[in-house]
Amino acid sequence: MAKVIITQPLHKDGMAVLNAAGLESAVSNGGTPAEYLPYVKDADALIIRIGHIDRVTMEACPNLKVIARPGVGVDNVDVKAATELGIPVVIAPGANTRSVAECAFTMMLTAAKDMVRADRELRKGNWAMRSEYKAYELYGKTLGLIGYGHIGGILASLCEAIGMKVMVYDPFVKKEVVEEKGYAYCETIDPIIENADVISLHVPLTNETRNLIAKDELKRMKNTAILVNCARGGIINEKDLKEALEQHEIMACCLDVFDHEPLTPDDPLLTLDNVIVYPHMAGQTKEAASNVATAAAEGVVAILKGEKWPKVCNPDAYKHPRWN
Repeated sequence: MAKVIITQPLHKDGMAVLNAAGLESAVSNGGTPAEYLPYVKDADALIIRIGHIDRVTMEACPNLKVIARPGVGVDNVDVKAATELGIPVVIAPGANTRSVAECAFTMMLTAAKDMVRADRELRKGNWAMRSEYKAYELYGKTLGLIGYGHIGGILASLCEAIGMKVMVYDPFVKKEVVEEKGYAYCETIDPIIENADVISLHVPLTNETRNLIAKDELKRMKNTAILVNCARGGIINEKDLKEALEQHEIMACCLDVFDHEPLTPDDPLLTLDNVIVYPHMAGQTKEAASNVATAAAEGVVAILKGEKWPKVCNPDAYKHPRWN
């Protein structure tokens, strides 16, 4: 019987797929190799909900045939090592797209209406804060998308529906694809940084996107700008962000992701009242949790049966001799 280790329990629908396939499954409840290695040494599959895996760990698990991520982010997996070892890395593209887009949309509306701060102040008895007039309408304002994949596309349509203009920067998307939607195409991020009222990030974390938004970019944003990150921690330099928020260089920031997770109660960002935080759960709706868990589990089952499952981030893994 093939053995599957999961770093944190999957949604019940994903577990049902594993159980129906007759796989032995166990939960390590830990995401670091030191925590889960005793479980995964003789395992055939690893599903990473939390944590990471490196080459050393993969090489210490000679039976490992597949790694799965219930989502699309693979910055916590040494994909190069997995490919060289012939281990496909299963992902779940599109499974949580709608949920993340709706979360980013909700966050920007909440920030524009100054809703979180108003809630806190009213609970203290501060009724007078209603006359500060910091809240504003998004109708007629401009959304700047940095990244125009499936999530960015849905967010653009949601914002367009309430009368917002849309600017897009994505070097991997053709200009005509953006312009046929009626959106403005940007060759660089600069027009978005300098002109957008809301800037929403939808790019993976890579060497190129790490600290993409830092001191210089923050200084050039409007002081009424709202910055939203439901993509990956590390794309925004958090030290520079804190300084910009303290100096009111931008109006607010909405964060679902952070440099170090889980976020601790003593994190400096939590001292600011113009930050809206969310515990990396933009994609954790009931629907999305079921979709990503099911997709990850189905990929694991297929690969353990010897099938070349198409939804992997490293199809070159199938060129390894172990797949002959």
